[in-house]
Amino acid sequence: MVSCADRWSLVGTSDTDPAEAPVKERLALLLRRMIYNMRGGFLVRPLIIALVLGCTGALLSWAEEAFPVISGWVPAVLFPSRADPQIAQVILEGIASSIMTVVSIVFAILLMTLTLASMQFSPRIILSFTRDRVTQWTLGIFLGTFLYCVAALPAARSLPTPFSPVVTVLGAVLLALACVCWLLFFIHHIARAINVNQIVDKIAFETETVIDEMMPSARREFSLGSHVPPPGLVFETTVLNAQSGYIRFIDVARLFDVAKSHRVCVHVLRRVGHFVPAGVPLLRVSKADRLPAGGSAALLGAFDLGPSRTLQQDAEFGVLQIVDIALRAISPAVNDPSTAISCVDQLSRILIRFAAREPPDSVVYDLPGVPRVIISWIDFERLLDAAFEQIRLYSQTDVAVSLRMLRALGDIATTIKDPGLRQGLTERGRRIVAGCAARLGEPELMEMRARLRTLESTAQHA
Repeated sequence: MVSCADRWSLVGTSDTDPAEAPVKERLALLLRRMIYNMRGGFLVRPLIIALVLGCTGALLSWAEEAFPVISGWVPAVLFPSRADPQIAQVILEGIASSIMTVVSIVFAILLMTLTLASMQFSPRIILSFTRDRVTQWTLGIFLGTFLYCVAALPAARSLPTPFSPVVTVLGAVLLALACVCWLLFFIHHIARAINVNQIVDKIAFETETVIDEMMPSARREFSLGSHVPPPGLVFETTVLNAQSGYIRFIDVARLFDVAKSHRVCVHVLRRVGHFVPAGVPLLRVSKADRLPAGGSAALLGAFDLGPSRTLQQDAEFGVLQIVDIALRAISPAVNDPSTAISCVDQLSRILIRFAAREPPDSVVYDLPGVPRVIISWIDFERLLDAAFEQIRLYSQTDVAVSLRMLRALGDIATTIKDPGLRQGLTERGRRIVAGCAARLGEPELMEMRARLRTLESTAQHA
């Protein structure tokens, strides 16, 4: 039996003051949420880059004035007018004003890209664009160059003693040249980023990363973990949800610590990705009389709820983003089966990765075998339904997409050893052919039936 300490690397908090625990946990979860949100936006990385470059301009101009020998490092041919501070002022002012013009162009390009991506593909993929590091670096470098010039500009003065920071001005010129090159690279990057294949591939990669984080171990032939709640448990009390929203993250370690410190068992009624209105039961607790006054708040503090789903622990959300793109592609208004086929290929990649990983334990035990947390995670069958069921229904008149789904099911079947899961893949393949049989002619169905036979053979002998 796998203990909670082995599975989640937890440290007990039985010595924590119960009155302080909810406040501390709420602050910790709030900090984690802020870090995740800021990491995926246009705030933290651009701001850090801009501040670093701005401080560099201020410090370099100060050092150049404090140690005049530094100015001698710049060859006279690069800056012949060392005694005229007006030249430095003109250069710094010109670079600062032109850079701000370029920044406005970059923002216009970003807004246009986000609008096109939202309308053509899916509003859910906007988060993927805001998390793009090239875009964040672009904004940071441009804003940083502006702050560099503004911070260095006061050093170039005529009174009381003329001073021209030649090294600092040379740095501003180099930054301006770097911004020109980076702008060309940014336009090239944006042109590639709005390509649907690039978008779907990036979402699939991010989803695989979530799967690897949630399920780090390879699937074993015989699972050592516990996925079935032990019989005989009685849950006397329910804990109502206090805030409406989607469950974006569950701190299982915190739930275990609270349950262990008060010697109770907690059953989580909703899984990550579900919407929970305020006032709806979120938890059930056994032996709830052992919980102190702040025990329910401490349990609720382990949940991060928000207005939208995220990829923190929700692999299904990544799958749904790709499904949205596929459904829009095969709609009559768009009629782009090639994009739908690309989405099916990436969905098979995600499902193969998911099937190859050991699922997280649904029951987390305390030594010596006392259940403390019962929590459900999405399983392979549900993720398979989320990936292909809607596409199957909307592609019953599209031979190419249906054929690619049959091939994807066959690819997945070759990687799965569980006969039950392989049988489920076969049943889904039969439903694809049966749905198309009512709308397509016999010549189109011949190839689909041949591919279904290949799937059945693969599922039977894999």
